[in-house]
Amino acid sequence: MAQNIYDTAAFFDGYSRLRRSTEGLDGAAEWPAIQELLPDMRGRRVVDLGCGFGWFVRWARAQGATHVQGFDLSENMLARARAEMSDAGVEYAIADLEQLELPEASFDLAYSSLTFHYIVDLARMARMVFRALRPGSHFVFTIEHPIYMASAQPGWILTEDGRKTWPIDGYSREGQRVTDWLAKGVVKQHRTMGTTINALLAAGFALRNVTEWHPTAEQIAATPAWDEEMDRPMILIISAQR
Repeated sequence: MAQNIYDTAAFFDGYSRLRRSTEGLDGAAEWPAIQELLPDMRGRRVVDLGCGFGWFVRWARAQGATHVQGFDLSENMLARARAEMSDAGVEYAIADLEQLELPEASFDLAYSSLTFHYIVDLARMARMVFRALRPGSHFVFTIEHPIYMASAQPGWILTEDGRKTWPIDGYSREGQRVTDWLAKGVVKQHRTMGTTINALLAAGFALRNVTEWHPTAEQIAATPAWDEEMDRPMILIISAQR
């Protein structure tokens, strides 16, 4: 089973305080860029893999999706999600995404936010999602950018002339990375961008967009601390189509 760090008290408490946890999609700086890649929700059956508090599930339903299924490994996350909405068109379920099998040709959109960098076998996940989508359907997801994951520790350093730089640690060495983020011993899976993209292509997907997200000038003006996100990509956004 995948590591369920979100059901440990310290991690869940810290995660619940993040801006994206308290403000939802509007608190996620990358959300405007994601929206540009999403199809019209009206009449679609949607699955959210790693749905967390259910922010995207509720948004998709409000935008006209006929049914939205959210899966997550965390009972804490799903309890919060269920408490926010009671709707016959919304369904939540506990699932280990490493083992999940979805019904064939049952969805029009698969979505995931910052979850797949916890998945060991991304190739299996891509094949499973491909089978679960109807022809022409979309697959949109975000992960920690592999450059960010390879440079997240020890973080940026100052050069002799005062510039920030982000040392890259073994970018081409794929596999498990353990970091201390909100709690000690958080396990993530590092893979290169090429490995991620090739897993999608091998599953049968056509790539539609690859975005190495960075904040806009307007976002930096509103939140100056985000200027450091211009130094290296933090989030990778990928749109593919069956």
